[in-house]
Amino acid sequence: MGEEDYRKAVAKWNKVRYGVELDYETEVSHVMGGKEGVANIARAFINPGDVVLCPNPGYPVYANGATKLCDGKPFLMPLKKEHNFLPDLESIESDILRKAKMMYLNYPNNPTGAIAPRDYLKKAVDYAEDYNFFIVYDNPYSEFTFNDYIAPSILQISKEHVEINSASKMFNMTGFRCGWIAGNSYIVKGLRKIKSQIDSGGPKFIQKGVIKGLSEYKSEKKPDIIQKNMDIYQERRDVLVKGLNDLGWTTDKPHATFYVWTLVPEQYSELSSAKFVEKLINIGVIPTPGSGFGEYGEGFVRFALTQPVERIKEALERIESML
Repeated sequence: MGEEDYRKAVAKWNKVRYGVELDYETEVSHVMGGKEGVANIARAFINPGDVVLCPNPGYPVYANGATKLCDGKPFLMPLKKEHNFLPDLESIESDILRKAKMMYLNYPNNPTGAIAPRDYLKKAVDYAEDYNFFIVYDNPYSEFTFNDYIAPSILQISKEHVEINSASKMFNMTGFRCGWIAGNSYIVKGLRKIKSQIDSGGPKFIQKGVIKGLSEYKSEKKPDIIQKNMDIYQERRDVLVKGLNDLGWTTDKPHATFYVWTLVPEQYSELSSAKFVEKLINIGVIPTPGSGFGEYGEGFVRFALTQPVERIKEALERIESML
């Protein structure tokens, strides 16, 4: 799936960005946005009763659109603040791990903004090898990082798994639905079989645009076209986080993504995250309740840094009036 020059460009980008060699013919395929790839890979491999390890809070597609709609059984891996919002693999019972067929991991993470060090990815790969499941590493925020942080790829640890990425965040091409899967050739082949019965691939002109964007990379560092955007988002992040902390709403500064994930303020801790968000909606500020990302998101809210600084400052003024 995908034009030959597109798959070659993705393979070359992985070499330049991560130092990972890929065969564009067997280890790379086009997907119509990361979401489609995340869901359809389950169509290819998950059978009724199969266990899928899903982060929670997490992108709802993992447990719902991918696992449940294939009649699989999601096992929720809690992402807790005390574990830096990384799944505590040691706490998962061995019989669950033995039954698992697939694991979804997503770092930099939506919704928490957390990051995963390479040694953690190595641990996850070791668990997958020991218990014979494969990892789908959902990595659309790989370039959405702040300061000098450079996000790793799971393919730098092992190509026995697959990584999904897209142009949606990287090049602000969300509506164009253009992404890729890379890694294990058997898994890529399985996804291609499913997609051949579902879609006919993305428009060539969109793939050409992504090729141009990928060609801007000369090293693992972000090219100017991406860094300029990240400078804008970093300013927004800094204004929002400082503003919330100045109001007494203790909030950590994320290393990546365009999200700010924070506990409901202490004075409202008796409210559910949804009820607290209702209060904010009443003053014209609209974050997302953490419970919308799963049961372990309860007690948190997620802000998206998709508004200009002036609007963020206005939102802070409204929040101040409520707090």
